[in-house]
Amino acid sequence: MKRIFTAMIATALMAATAATAHAMDVRQDPITVASLDSAAASTGWLQVLSQGGTRKKAKRGDISQSPIARELVAFSATAAPGTIIIDNSERRLYHVVGRGIAVKYAVSVGRKGFLWTGTNTVSRKAEWPTWVPPEDMRAREAQKGKVLPASMEGGIDNPLGARAIYLGSTIYRIHGTNQPLSIGKAMSSGCIRMANEDVEHLYANVEIGATVVVRD
Repeated sequence: MKRIFTAMIATALMAATAATAHAMDVRQDPITVASLDSAAASTGWLQVLSQGGTRKKAKRGDISQSPIARELVAFSATAAPGTIIIDNSERRLYHVVGRGIAVKYAVSVGRKGFLWTGTNTVSRKAEWPTWVPPEDMRAREAQKGKVLPASMEGGIDNPLGARAIYLGSTIYRIHGTNQPLSIGKAMSSGCIRMANEDVEHLYANVEIGATVVVRD
């Protein structure tokens, strides 16, 4: 009788342990987003939509990560979904993803003498684009003792970075950079620079023909 009672207790304990393990397996964990610095961060639904998350400040040797994280924000300006609005003074790019909502990215804009405003459309997109410096840029740099190549194939050392979004038939582009510490500053020759991970994110979500507005 004693052996039977002992066996019954052991069976009950095993069943309880199995039930506890099952409950642990099916519990819901917080939503996580894998960021490009390999850290997974718990995040809310806004960051899930913008694919952002907790981000460490970019190190000098990191050519992919922006020192300023992108975020999903309320956007009061009237613009159709898909529109890109670049604010020179704020040094931010807004990609409108819905009525009253946009993804905000930090960018580098034209330095003094190279700022411009206007409206155009996305005419083409390219991955790891070839860089062909304009002749006037090559002449300017030559005066400083720096010889620019006639062209440079896409790659990690290319100033256009991982992606380029071309604006109409102009020489201007929204593109990546191998100088992420320029993000948030006015340092370009007129193009709009983004960190590589941010330009890849925008590139994947913007369509050919989208309206691009550059404003003061």
